[in-house]
Amino acid sequence: MTARTSPLHDRHVAAGAKLADFGGWSMPIEYAGGGVLAEHEAVRTGVGLFDVSHLGTATVRGPGAAAFVDSCLTNDLSRIGPGQAQYTMCCLPDGDPRAGGVVDDLIVYLHGPDDVLLVPNAANAAEVVARLAGAAPAGVTVTDRHTEVAVLAVQGPRSPQLLAFLGLPGELPYMSFVTGVGGGSAEVTVCRSGYTGEHGYELLVAADRAGELWDVLVETGQDEGLRLCGLGARDTLRTEMGYPLHGHELSPEITPVQARAGWAVGWRKPAFWGREALLAEREAGPARLLWGLRAPGRGIPRPGMAVLDADGARVGEVTSGTFSPSLRTGIALALLDTASGVAEGSELAVDVRGRPQTVQVVLPPFVPSHVR
Repeated sequence: MTARTSPLHDRHVAAGAKLADFGGWSMPIEYAGGGVLAEHEAVRTGVGLFDVSHLGTATVRGPGAAAFVDSCLTNDLSRIGPGQAQYTMCCLPDGDPRAGGVVDDLIVYLHGPDDVLLVPNAANAAEVVARLAGAAPAGVTVTDRHTEVAVLAVQGPRSPQLLAFLGLPGELPYMSFVTGVGGGSAEVTVCRSGYTGEHGYELLVAADRAGELWDVLVETGQDEGLRLCGLGARDTLRTEMGYPLHGHELSPEITPVQARAGWAVGWRKPAFWGREALLAEREAGPARLLWGLRAPGRGIPRPGMAVLDADGARVGEVTSGTFSPSLRTGIALALLDTASGVAEGSELAVDVRGRPQTVQVVLPPFVPSHVR
């Protein structure tokens, strides 16, 4: 199957991007002139610009649309009001053999009681839309907008200055959004959110106006030292923060309880998909739990590598692993058996190509968060 492309694809090619498949989309992994390390550093110290238009978008509209979404997804929409966004999850329903497993994690933009925008992950967008559409009551319409909306991310401590120069609103509380005009006359929804651990924004714009906004951001950002950033840096940044990636720390086989994402579950809500299974797991205690691993040696843990105890017995598996540009060492996220008695500060080993690499168990994030 031919990979889908962002509306900014030609600009990425012209900028010397290295492209790769991500969720069925051909997206920039890194750009010429620095690569992942330089892009990572730009976000931690200045400002970086990402194209994340592979992310899905869908609207849920009609009488009681927000209440319907709330009855399906894990988090409690009553915790926020119009103009705010919320991280949540779509789980497999009770009765499914994998009930409570995560179909996808996504962001909900609450426009009002009858109007909700969803931003799921690229590979899972169609399934999330299909599940919601199949359950929607009469009068509520779920519409896939994946190819109609582009999503850009402006991340880093200099991001407010860049938005200010464009005349876009930047003085927003965390996880709130407004709509303004920037990049010529393009209408842009600006949300104070991101996936890097830094102060930042995600910008939603009509796909046919994305190039206009991108060009203005690039031109204006030169004075701020803006660097184009690919999904390689996005991954190192989010791993340093301990943020989950679907297919790694979350999946139909991995529940929010196991992934330490219970904070995104409205436990007191009367209904959401997978509620009974998740309540039972929380009460009994999960069989495995997500931890961070920090490697003091030269080896870098990678996904799928076994985690071993002092006796060489397998106690878990690495879900994400990378070299941390900030710490200059290997770091990983791993699901570890709770029966093993692993605790913060425990010393374990990761089987790196047949050689045990010593790691220390830590509780993420690996570096301080600056999102707020």
